[in-house]
Amino acid sequence: MASTLLSPTFQITAINRNFRTFLAPHPSYAYPNNFLLHKYTINGKSKLDSSLSVACSYNSKNGNPQPKGDGLDWPILKRWDVPWPWQTISLTSLACGLSFVLTGLIENQALPYLGINVVDLSLDEKAELLFLDQGITTAAVLGILFSLTKSFQPLPDDLYRYDLREPFNLRKGWLLWAGIGFAGALGAIALTGVALSFFSGETPQRETDALVRLMPLIGSSEVSTLCLLGITGVLAPLLEETVFRGFFMASMTKWVPTPVAVVISAAVFALAHLTPGEFPQLFVLGTALGLSYAQTRNLLTPITIHALWNSGVILLLTFLQIQGYDIKELLQ
Repeated sequence: MASTLLSPTFQITAINRNFRTFLAPHPSYAYPNNFLLHKYTINGKSKLDSSLSVACSYNSKNGNPQPKGDGLDWPILKRWDVPWPWQTISLTSLACGLSFVLTGLIENQALPYLGINVVDLSLDEKAELLFLDQGITTAAVLGILFSLTKSFQPLPDDLYRYDLREPFNLRKGWLLWAGIGFAGALGAIALTGVALSFFSGETPQRETDALVRLMPLIGSSEVSTLCLLGITGVLAPLLEETVFRGFFMASMTKWVPTPVAVVISAAVFALAHLTPGEFPQLFVLGTALGLSYAQTRNLLTPITIHALWNSGVILLLTFLQIQGYDIKELLQ
């Protein structure tokens, strides 16, 4: 007869079809505070029948200490369990930035060798080229990001998490909190614009370089519109949220509280767009993206908010263009 040591704080009842397995009330000499769960020997082997079911209940009246939580009930206050050191964070951030710049430079140098003259391309061909450019950049940067952190696998479940399950869960539903975050971002950005107008006495000037470059493509054809939506609504959100929220913000929580990491990542996110005139709005948007990610620990949440924001701008401008409005004048 073999035995398994169990703590006396657990009451065990094990029953199968033919017999009852029981707890021997006598302690062992080596472990006086443990009970013995007897196993029957069949054909010289000690085993429990596969149909055995065990019911356990904990007796909280015992003096055994209870496991203590971290006391943080709000998800947005909890930090990530970051496995990599600061050297990896610095190297990866630098590598991602360099890969972003170098990819663009290499593409510009490669086009003439491929016999492609951008000036001579049609609008649809330019849109397709932009989509290809964004796709290559996204693949290059994310490839470097995942490669440099691969040595730390298996990673915690809430790092680089893209989970479609439970979209409307009250606590962590990615689609529910994307809707909440998007509505909050709209309101906060509107209030920011009003505040800037109030203190400066005039409507703040927007940096429209990116939109000005895209303006000839907006509403020009279905192909161009689909390419722009693919760039702004899929590839750019996937790339930026994985880098700024999934890696950088989560990594910062190794040294600073999560709300502080949200603010830092939002500032870096706004600065990375190289549009000083839009820094306040981008900072507010980045804060909303960071808070939504901290709430759900699911990158689909900020990606969805980012996609709705970018795609909403493109679709709105396309609609206004079709209606006959001069969108260039509207953007000034």
